[in-house]
Amino acid sequence: MKSNFVRTMGLLMLLLGSSTGFIVINSLSQDVQPKASPTSQQKLVGTVQAIDGRTVTLTVPDSNVRVTIPDGVHIVRIQPGQKDLESASAIDIHDVQPGDRMLVRVEPGSRPDSVVASAVMVMTRTDLQTKHQHDREDWQKRGVGGLVSAVDPAAGTVSIVAGSLANKQTTIIRISKDTVVRRYAPDSVKFDEARPSTLAEIHSGDQLRARGTRTPAGNEFMADEVISGSFRNIAGVITSVDATGGTIGVLDSMTRNPVVVKVTGDSELRKLPPEMAQRIGARLSGTPTAASGYPARGTQEPGARPAASPPFEVRRNGGRDLQQMLQRLPAVNLHGLQKGDSVMLVSTQGTNSGQVTAITLLAGVEPILAAVSKGGEPMTLSPWSLGQGGGDEGSQ
Repeated sequence: MKSNFVRTMGLLMLLLGSSTGFIVINSLSQDVQPKASPTSQQKLVGTVQAIDGRTVTLTVPDSNVRVTIPDGVHIVRIQPGQKDLESASAIDIHDVQPGDRMLVRVEPGSRPDSVVASAVMVMTRTDLQTKHQHDREDWQKRGVGGLVSAVDPAAGTVSIVAGSLANKQTTIIRISKDTVVRRYAPDSVKFDEARPSTLAEIHSGDQLRARGTRTPAGNEFMADEVISGSFRNIAGVITSVDATGGTIGVLDSMTRNPVVVKVTGDSELRKLPPEMAQRIGARLSGTPTAASGYPARGTQEPGARPAASPPFEVRRNGGRDLQQMLQRLPAVNLHGLQKGDSVMLVSTQGTNSGQVTAITLLAGVEPILAAVSKGGEPMTLSPWSLGQGGGDEGSQ
Protein backbone atom coordinates (compact mmCIF):
# COMPACT_ATOMS: atom_id res chain seq x y z
CA MET A 1 0.00 0.00 0.00
CA LYS A 2 2.77 2.41 0.95
CA SER A 3 4.72 1.70 -2.24
CA ASN A 4 1.63 2.55 -4.31
CA PHE A 5 1.17 5.77 -2.38
CA VAL A 6 4.82 6.73 -2.85
CA ARG A 7 4.53 6.06 -6.59
CA THR A 8 1.38 8.18 -6.70
CA MET A 9 3.13 10.97 -4.83
CA GLY A 10 6.07 10.75 -7.20
CA LEU A 11 3.73 11.15 -10.15
CA LEU A 12 2.06 14.11 -8.47
CA MET A 13 5.45 15.70 -7.92
CA LEU A 14 6.15 15.45 -11.62
CA LEU A 15 2.75 16.90 -12.43
CA LEU A 16 3.39 19.86 -10.16
CA GLY A 17 6.83 20.51 -11.52
CA SER A 18 9.09 18.79 -8.97
CA SER A 19 10.38 20.92 -6.10
CA THR A 20 9.34 24.18 -7.79
CA GLY A 21 5.83 23.71 -6.49
CA PHE A 22 7.06 23.39 -2.93
CA ILE A 23 9.18 26.50 -3.14
CA VAL A 24 6.25 28.45 -4.51
CA ILE A 25 3.72 27.40 -1.92
CA ASN A 26 6.19 27.52 0.94
CA SER A 27 7.22 31.10 0.21
CA LEU A 28 3.59 32.04 -0.36
CA SER A 29 4.86 34.50 -2.90
CA GLN A 30 4.02 33.13 -6.33
CA ASP A 31 2.94 35.89 -8.69
CA VAL A 32 -0.57 34.90 -9.75
CA GLN A 33 -2.19 36.59 -12.71
CA PRO A 34 -5.82 35.46 -12.51
CA LYS A 35 -6.82 37.47 -15.56
CA ALA A 36 -4.33 35.63 -17.74
CA SER A 37 -5.10 32.28 -19.31
CA PRO A 38 -4.54 29.46 -16.79
CA THR A 39 -3.04 27.41 -19.61
CA SER A 40 -0.11 29.82 -19.66
CA GLN A 41 0.33 30.12 -15.89
CA GLN A 42 -0.09 26.32 -15.31
CA LYS A 43 -0.12 26.71 -11.53
CA LEU A 44 -2.49 28.67 -9.30
CA VAL A 45 -1.68 29.58 -5.69
CA GLY A 46 -4.11 31.11 -3.24
CA THR A 47 -6.01 30.92 0.03
CA VAL A 48 -9.13 28.80 0.39
CA GLN A 49 -12.14 31.06 0.86
CA ALA A 50 -15.01 28.55 0.67
CA ILE A 51 -15.74 24.90 -0.23
CA ASP A 52 -18.90 23.68 -1.95
CA GLY A 53 -18.76 19.98 -2.69
CA ARG A 54 -15.67 19.53 -4.85
CA THR A 55 -15.55 23.20 -5.86
CA VAL A 56 -13.19 25.48 -3.97
CA THR A 57 -13.24 29.28 -4.08
CA LEU A 58 -9.61 30.34 -4.05
CA THR A 59 -8.58 33.91 -3.20
CA VAL A 60 -5.65 35.15 -5.28
CA PRO A 61 -4.42 38.76 -5.56
CA ASP A 62 -7.31 41.02 -6.62
CA SER A 63 -9.62 38.15 -7.54
CA ASN A 64 -11.44 34.97 -6.56
CA VAL A 65 -11.17 31.85 -8.71
CA ARG A 66 -13.47 28.83 -8.65
CA VAL A 67 -11.47 25.61 -8.69
CA THR A 68 -13.25 22.38 -9.60
CA ILE A 69 -11.50 19.25 -8.33
CA PRO A 70 -12.80 16.24 -10.33
CA ASP A 71 -13.26 12.84 -8.74
CA GLY A 72 -10.00 10.92 -8.90
CA VAL A 73 -7.76 13.99 -8.67
CA HIS A 74 -5.37 13.55 -5.75
CA ILE A 75 -5.23 16.10 -2.91
CA VAL A 76 -2.17 15.94 -0.68
CA ARG A 77 -1.26 17.75 2.51
CA ILE A 78 2.34 18.92 2.83
CA GLN A 79 4.22 20.73 5.56
CA PRO A 80 5.59 24.24 5.02
CA GLY A 81 9.20 24.01 3.91
CA GLN A 82 8.84 20.41 2.77
CA LYS A 83 11.12 19.73 -0.21
CA ASP A 84 9.83 16.32 -1.27
CA LEU A 85 6.69 14.21 -1.01
CA GLU A 86 8.06 11.40 1.17
CA SER A 87 6.08 12.59 4.19
CA ALA A 88 3.11 13.97 2.25
CA SER A 89 -0.29 12.50 3.12
CA ALA A 90 -3.37 12.03 1.00
CA ILE A 91 -6.43 13.92 2.25
CA ASP A 92 -10.06 14.22 1.23
CA ILE A 93 -11.78 17.38 0.04
CA HIS A 94 -13.68 17.39 3.34
CA ASP A 95 -10.34 17.88 5.16
CA VAL A 96 -9.75 21.19 3.37
CA GLN A 97 -10.76 24.25 5.42
CA PRO A 98 -11.08 28.00 4.74
CA GLY A 99 -7.76 29.68 5.40
CA ASP A 100 -5.71 26.78 4.05
CA ARG A 101 -3.15 27.54 1.36
CA MET A 102 -3.59 25.66 -1.91
CA LEU A 103 -1.51 25.09 -5.02
CA VAL A 104 -3.42 23.84 -8.05
CA ARG A 105 -2.15 22.39 -11.30
CA VAL A 106 -4.58 23.77 -13.88
CA GLU A 107 -6.08 21.75 -16.72
CA PRO A 108 -5.49 23.30 -20.15
CA GLY A 109 -8.51 25.09 -21.55
CA SER A 110 -9.87 26.32 -18.21
CA ARG A 111 -11.49 29.75 -18.04
CA PRO A 112 -9.60 32.47 -16.10
CA ASP A 113 -12.22 32.70 -13.34
CA SER A 114 -13.15 29.00 -13.22
CA VAL A 115 -10.44 26.38 -13.55
CA VAL A 116 -10.29 22.61 -13.42
CA ALA A 117 -7.57 21.04 -11.30
CA SER A 118 -5.41 18.11 -12.36
CA ALA A 119 -3.49 17.97 -9.06
CA VAL A 120 -3.77 19.77 -5.72
CA MET A 121 -1.40 20.43 -2.82
CA VAL A 122 -2.59 21.91 0.49
CA MET A 123 -0.92 23.51 3.48
CA THR A 124 -3.30 23.83 6.41
CA ARG A 125 -3.79 27.14 8.16
CA THR A 126 -2.62 25.58 11.45
CA ASP A 127 0.60 24.25 9.89
CA LEU A 128 1.27 27.65 8.31
CA GLN A 129 0.72 29.51 11.58
CA THR A 130 3.15 27.18 13.36
CA LYS A 131 5.75 27.64 10.62
CA HIS A 132 5.23 31.42 10.61
CA GLN A 133 5.81 31.64 14.35
CA HIS A 134 9.00 29.60 14.05
CA ASP A 135 10.21 31.78 11.19
CA ARG A 136 9.49 35.00 13.08
CA GLU A 137 11.56 33.76 16.02
CA ASP A 138 14.37 32.69 13.70
CA TRP A 139 14.41 36.07 11.93
CA GLN A 140 14.72 37.71 15.33
CA LYS A 141 17.58 35.44 16.42
CA ARG A 142 19.52 35.25 13.15
CA GLY A 143 18.50 38.40 11.30
CA VAL A 144 20.31 41.55 10.24
CA GLY A 145 18.96 44.51 8.33
CA GLY A 146 19.71 47.94 7.00
CA LEU A 147 19.88 50.20 3.98
CA VAL A 148 21.68 48.89 0.91
CA SER A 149 24.80 50.97 0.25
CA ALA A 150 26.43 48.88 -2.49
CA VAL A 151 25.78 45.79 -4.62
CA ASP A 152 28.53 43.68 -6.21
CA PRO A 153 26.89 41.08 -8.49
CA ALA A 154 30.23 39.59 -9.53
CA ALA A 155 31.20 38.88 -5.92
CA GLY A 156 27.64 38.00 -4.90
CA THR A 157 27.61 40.54 -2.08
CA VAL A 158 25.39 43.34 -0.81
CA SER A 159 26.62 45.94 1.67
CA ILE A 160 24.08 47.28 4.14
CA VAL A 161 24.39 50.13 6.62
CA ALA A 162 22.67 50.31 10.00
CA GLY A 163 23.13 52.32 13.15
CA SER A 164 23.09 55.96 14.13
CA LEU A 165 24.75 58.80 12.27
CA ALA A 166 27.62 58.71 14.75
CA ASN A 167 27.93 54.94 14.85
CA LYS A 168 27.11 53.53 11.44
CA GLN A 169 27.97 49.88 10.90
CA THR A 170 28.45 48.25 7.52
CA THR A 171 27.74 44.57 7.05
CA ILE A 172 28.56 42.61 3.92
CA ILE A 173 25.81 40.13 3.03
CA ARG A 174 27.12 37.17 1.06
CA ILE A 175 24.55 35.59 -1.25
CA SER A 176 25.20 32.10 -2.63
CA LYS A 177 23.37 29.97 -5.16
CA ASP A 178 21.48 28.39 -2.25
CA THR A 179 20.29 31.70 -0.78
CA VAL A 180 16.56 32.28 -1.11
CA VAL A 181 16.12 35.80 -2.49
CA ARG A 182 12.73 37.52 -2.38
CA ARG A 183 11.43 41.02 -2.97
CA TYR A 184 8.32 42.91 -1.92
CA ALA A 185 5.78 43.10 -4.72
CA PRO A 186 4.82 46.59 -5.97
CA ASP A 187 1.91 48.10 -4.00
CA SER A 188 1.89 45.14 -1.59
CA VAL A 189 2.29 45.58 2.15
CA LYS A 190 2.44 41.86 2.90
CA PHE A 191 5.65 40.05 3.71
CA ASP A 192 3.93 36.84 2.59
CA GLU A 193 3.36 38.22 -0.90
CA ALA A 194 7.05 38.87 -1.51
CA ARG A 195 7.98 37.23 -4.80
CA PRO A 196 11.07 35.26 -5.88
CA SER A 197 13.80 37.63 -6.91
CA THR A 198 17.49 37.88 -7.82
CA LEU A 199 20.53 39.83 -6.74
CA ALA A 200 20.17 41.95 -9.87
CA GLU A 201 16.94 43.49 -8.51
CA ILE A 202 18.59 44.80 -5.34
CA HIS A 203 19.67 48.44 -5.60
CA SER A 204 21.42 51.02 -3.48
CA GLY A 205 18.88 52.71 -1.21
CA ASP A 206 16.71 49.62 -0.84
CA GLN A 207 15.92 48.22 2.58
CA LEU A 208 17.11 44.67 3.06
CA ARG A 209 16.92 41.97 5.69
CA ALA A 210 18.87 38.75 5.73
CA ARG A 211 18.62 35.62 7.81
CA GLY A 212 21.69 33.48 8.29
CA THR A 213 25.00 33.35 10.16
CA ARG A 214 27.45 36.12 10.99
CA THR A 215 31.10 35.28 10.35
CA PRO A 216 33.62 35.33 13.25
CA ALA A 217 35.05 38.60 11.90
CA GLY A 218 31.65 40.17 12.56
CA ASN A 219 31.39 42.34 9.46
CA GLU A 220 30.22 39.63 7.06
CA PHE A 221 27.01 37.64 7.03
CA MET A 222 26.33 34.37 5.19
CA ALA A 223 22.70 34.61 4.10
CA ASP A 224 20.27 31.71 3.99
CA GLU A 225 17.45 34.04 2.98
CA VAL A 226 17.24 37.64 1.83
CA ILE A 227 14.25 39.90 1.33
CA SER A 228 14.50 43.41 -0.06
CA GLY A 229 12.19 46.18 -1.08
CA SER A 230 12.03 49.74 -2.28
CA PHE A 231 10.11 51.74 0.30
CA ARG A 232 9.30 55.36 0.97
CA ASN A 233 9.63 56.97 4.37
CA ILE A 234 7.33 59.97 4.51
CA ALA A 235 6.85 62.55 7.25
CA GLY A 236 4.41 65.39 7.02
CA VAL A 237 1.04 66.88 7.87
CA ILE A 238 -2.34 65.37 7.04
CA THR A 239 -4.23 67.58 4.60
CA SER A 240 -7.35 65.43 4.21
CA VAL A 241 -8.95 62.25 5.53
CA ASP A 242 -11.31 60.08 3.46
CA ALA A 243 -12.41 57.32 5.80
CA THR A 244 -14.91 55.99 3.26
CA GLY A 245 -12.37 55.72 0.48
CA GLY A 246 -9.62 54.56 2.82
CA THR A 247 -7.14 57.31 1.96
CA ILE A 248 -5.49 60.31 3.56
CA GLY A 249 -3.68 63.22 1.96
CA VAL A 250 -0.24 64.08 3.34
CA LEU A 251 2.01 67.01 2.49
CA ASP A 252 5.50 65.48 2.42
CA SER A 253 7.70 67.79 4.50
CA MET A 254 10.81 66.72 2.58
CA THR A 255 9.63 67.16 -1.00
CA ARG A 256 6.76 69.59 -0.24
CA ASN A 257 4.65 67.51 -2.61
CA PRO A 258 1.19 66.14 -1.78
CA VAL A 259 0.89 62.36 -1.47
CA VAL A 260 -2.25 60.23 -1.40
CA VAL A 261 -1.80 57.43 1.15
CA LYS A 262 -3.95 54.33 0.72
CA VAL A 263 -4.78 52.58 4.00
CA THR A 264 -5.79 48.92 3.72
CA GLY A 265 -6.78 46.26 6.20
CA ASP A 266 -3.13 45.19 6.28
CA SER A 267 -1.81 48.65 7.12
CA GLU A 268 -0.72 49.21 10.71
CA LEU A 269 -1.91 52.50 12.24
CA ARG A 270 -0.68 53.61 15.67
CA LYS A 271 -0.70 56.86 17.64
CA LEU A 272 1.84 57.98 20.22
CA PRO A 273 0.56 59.36 23.53
CA PRO A 274 1.79 62.96 23.99
CA GLU A 275 4.09 62.13 26.93
CA MET A 276 5.78 59.32 25.03
CA ALA A 277 6.22 61.49 21.94
CA GLN A 278 7.87 64.17 24.10
CA ARG A 279 10.29 61.62 25.57
CA ILE A 280 11.27 60.30 22.15
CA GLY A 281 11.69 63.81 20.74
CA ALA A 282 13.92 64.75 23.68
CA ARG A 283 15.93 61.59 23.26
CA LEU A 284 16.52 62.26 19.57
CA SER A 285 17.58 65.85 20.24
CA GLY A 286 19.82 64.84 23.15
CA THR A 287 18.07 67.00 25.72
CA PRO A 288 16.66 65.92 29.11
CA THR A 289 12.97 66.03 29.86
CA ALA A 290 11.35 66.68 33.20
CA ALA A 291 8.74 64.06 32.47
CA SER A 292 11.23 61.25 31.97
CA GLY A 293 13.81 62.19 34.58
CA TYR A 294 16.58 60.74 32.42
CA PRO A 295 19.69 62.78 31.64
CA ALA A 296 20.64 63.84 28.16
CA ARG A 297 23.27 61.89 26.32
CA GLY A 298 26.74 62.77 27.54
CA THR A 299 25.55 64.81 30.56
CA GLN A 300 26.20 62.22 33.30
CA GLU A 301 28.92 62.91 35.83
CA PRO A 302 32.24 61.12 35.12
CA GLY A 303 32.39 57.81 36.93
CA ALA A 304 28.70 57.83 37.72
CA ARG A 305 26.77 54.60 37.33
CA PRO A 306 24.92 54.59 33.99
CA ALA A 307 21.26 55.42 34.35
CA ALA A 308 18.70 52.80 33.49
CA SER A 309 17.31 53.04 29.99
CA PRO A 310 14.02 54.93 29.81
CA PRO A 311 10.93 53.04 28.68
CA PHE A 312 10.92 52.43 24.92
CA GLU A 313 14.36 53.98 24.52
CA VAL A 314 14.97 54.87 20.89
CA ARG A 315 18.29 53.46 19.76
CA ARG A 316 19.23 53.28 16.10
CA ASN A 317 20.01 49.56 16.10
CA GLY A 318 17.84 48.64 13.16
CA GLY A 319 14.59 49.80 14.68
CA ARG A 320 14.10 46.99 17.15
CA ASP A 321 13.23 49.22 20.11
CA LEU A 322 10.88 51.36 18.04
CA GLN A 323 9.17 48.31 16.58
CA GLN A 324 8.69 46.82 20.04
CA MET A 325 7.20 50.11 21.15
CA LEU A 326 4.82 50.23 18.20
CA GLN A 327 3.54 46.74 18.90
CA ARG A 328 2.54 47.84 22.41
CA LEU A 329 0.63 50.90 21.27
CA PRO A 330 -3.13 50.66 20.72
CA ALA A 331 -4.20 50.58 17.08
CA VAL A 332 -6.19 53.45 15.60
CA ASN A 333 -8.24 53.81 12.43
CA LEU A 334 -8.80 56.59 9.94
CA HIS A 335 -11.54 58.06 12.10
CA GLY A 336 -8.86 58.69 14.75
CA LEU A 337 -6.83 60.87 12.38
CA GLN A 338 -7.58 64.52 11.67
CA LYS A 339 -6.51 67.18 9.23
CA GLY A 340 -3.45 68.96 10.65
CA ASP A 341 -2.06 65.90 12.47
CA SER A 342 1.61 65.15 11.90
CA VAL A 343 2.42 61.61 10.82
CA MET A 344 5.37 59.42 9.93
CA LEU A 345 4.84 56.46 7.66
CA VAL A 346 6.65 53.83 5.68
CA SER A 347 5.00 52.73 2.47
CA THR A 348 5.51 50.71 -0.63
CA GLN A 349 7.23 52.59 -3.42
CA GLY A 350 4.17 51.92 -5.54
CA THR A 351 3.60 52.09 -9.27
CA ASN A 352 1.82 55.46 -9.04
CA SER A 353 4.14 58.28 -7.97
CA GLY A 354 1.24 60.24 -6.50
CA GLN A 355 -0.16 57.41 -4.37
CA VAL A 356 1.40 54.97 -1.94
CA THR A 357 0.07 52.18 0.26
CA ALA A 358 0.84 52.50 3.96
CA ILE A 359 2.65 49.65 5.68
CA THR A 360 3.03 51.40 9.04
CA LEU A 361 1.69 54.85 9.96
CA LEU A 362 2.47 56.59 13.24
CA ALA A 363 0.52 59.66 14.35
CA GLY A 364 1.15 62.01 17.26
CA VAL A 365 4.75 62.60 16.17
CA GLU A 366 4.91 66.42 16.34
CA PRO A 367 7.71 66.47 18.98
CA ILE A 368 9.74 63.96 16.96
CA LEU A 369 9.54 65.96 13.74
CA ALA A 370 10.33 69.14 15.66
CA ALA A 371 13.48 67.53 17.09
CA VAL A 372 14.61 66.36 13.67
CA SER A 373 13.99 69.77 12.11
CA LYS A 374 16.31 71.29 14.75
CA GLY A 375 19.15 68.95 13.88
CA GLY A 376 18.22 65.98 16.04
CA GLU A 377 19.00 62.42 15.04
CA PRO A 378 16.59 61.34 12.27
CA MET A 379 14.23 58.45 12.84
CA THR A 380 12.41 56.33 10.29
CA LEU A 381 9.96 53.50 10.58
CA SER A 382 10.79 49.96 9.56
CA PRO A 383 8.77 48.16 6.87
CA TRP A 384 9.28 44.77 8.48
CA SER A 385 6.63 44.98 11.19
CA LEU A 386 3.96 43.26 9.14
CA GLY A 387 3.60 39.78 7.76
CA GLN A 388 3.76 36.35 9.29
CA GLY A 389 6.93 35.12 7.77
CA GLY A 390 9.63 37.14 9.43
CA GLY A 391 8.67 40.72 9.41
CA ASP A 392 9.95 41.50 12.89
CA GLU A 393 13.20 43.22 13.38
CA GLY A 394 15.96 41.14 14.84
CA SER A 395 19.01 42.16 16.71
CA GLN A 396 21.91 43.45 14.77
